[in-house]
Amino acid sequence: MIVGLVVACEVAFWVLLAAGLVFRYVFRMPRVGLALLLCEPLLEIVLFVVTAIDLRNGAEPDWRHGLAAVYIGFTVGLGHSTIKWADARIAHRFAGGPPPARPPKYGTARAVHEWKVAGRWILAALVAIGLLQCAAWYVGGAGGTGSLREWQQRMLWLIGINVIIAGSYTLFPKRER
Repeated sequence: MIVGLVVACEVAFWVLLAAGLVFRYVFRMPRVGLALLLCEPLLEIVLFVVTAIDLRNGAEPDWRHGLAAVYIGFTVGLGHSTIKWADARIAHRFAGGPPPARPPKYGTARAVHEWKVAGRWILAALVAIGLLQCAAWYVGGAGGTGSLREWQQRMLWLIGINVIIAGSYTLFPKRER
């Protein structure tokens, strides 16, 4: 049930995003579009509540509960930038907006860009780790929390990989030819 809800939340995220942008730019109804985009956090609240209820009703914490926490973390960390990315492209394509800004290619500007990207991924991982820890505390010592701990370790790996990538652009910046 939890996996189906995660999939439904992901599909609903993209449907709400598309609908919000269509109303904003195609139908020229920016308030309706904004209202649809503001409904996106409700998806995570529903997923959070259903997951908590499932655990409260005695479900053994497993990879599905970890996946729900990771999905919520990623939506918190990356959702806003995804919406901004799509908004810039749709505004350019359908509303005569300026072309979307491309990330810098070289030097310090590229390193700063990579650290900002890494920051979003690190925020996503930290939110997921926090939710996983709350789930472990919520279940308590009676429930097996091994799968939740495994998800936390994966998120720590994700943080490490992002720090290495961003750090490589700082230590070895690409130079213009």
